[in-house]
Amino acid sequence: MRYKIVEEVRGKRPLIHCITNYVTANDVANMILAAGASPIMAESVREAEEIAQISQALVLNMGMLTDQKLEAMILAGKRAALMGHPVILDPVGAGASSFRREALGRILGEVPCTVIRGNRSEILCTARLLGERTEETCLQKGVDTAPGSEGDLQPAQGLSRYDGLLTDLSRRTGAVIVMTGEMDLAADGERIYRIYNGHSMMSGITGAGCMLDGVIGAYTAVWDRKGRYPVSQGVALAAAAHGLCGQLAYEKVKARKEGTGSFRTYLLDYMSLLDSNQLMGGARIEIQTIISDSIWGD
Repeated sequence: MRYKIVEEVRGKRPLIHCITNYVTANDVANMILAAGASPIMAESVREAEEIAQISQALVLNMGMLTDQKLEAMILAGKRAALMGHPVILDPVGAGASSFRREALGRILGEVPCTVIRGNRSEILCTARLLGERTEETCLQKGVDTAPGSEGDLQPAQGLSRYDGLLTDLSRRTGAVIVMTGEMDLAADGERIYRIYNGHSMMSGITGAGCMLDGVIGAYTAVWDRKGRYPVSQGVALAAAAHGLCGQLAYEKVKARKEGTGSFRTYLLDYMSLLDSNQLMGGARIEIQTIISDSIWGD
């Protein structure tokens, strides 16, 4: 695993263009800074293409979606893809309304995405929109999904049942598909990553998933997509890094008997202090290679 990605981001300090929602924009920007990259939040259709061209990665977040923001996303997404920059899509609340479903369909149809990240409900809705058959409903209650609620990933349920769905969706879109929950899953069509880092307290703050989008943007921005390591590995490392920082933040608030406000601050603190040795020692990633329709140990 290419754990040195942590220092590579801090050394290169890539510019990450974010079209996100105002609820989490500040946290996303701060998390990108903590990871060692530089954020720029630009959503006007008058500058979306120009900003995308000078950035090294683009993060598209469908929270607080408007008609103007949708047009800006498509303009920026097309330009970023043309420049060879990674595009990270977060289909927030994908099943909540017909507008969001139509918007997601447009983005997927017009923008080549590098990564699609969402919770279980959002990924199921994305799969259904593209014609994939799913046995479960994509119930969307809100942008947050609390542990134990319907739509949340539970390790005890046997997450291998999602392998085929994520693999098919990755092959269909050409994107790395990331389904986040108590365990994060990432698929690139050839391999499945199971990331065991993280803590349930992360669901108690607004925007933990959005912040992960920013870290993924930072890591993929400096990743050599033509090298020996697949970009999916960088995505998995971003999820592991984010989750590891969540674990460390939880241990600190637990020891000090503090709450979610402190947890949010410590999450950013630990990301800003993270190094490759710490990530190598704390990352819990299981990789399985896909041969045909079967999953085999790597």
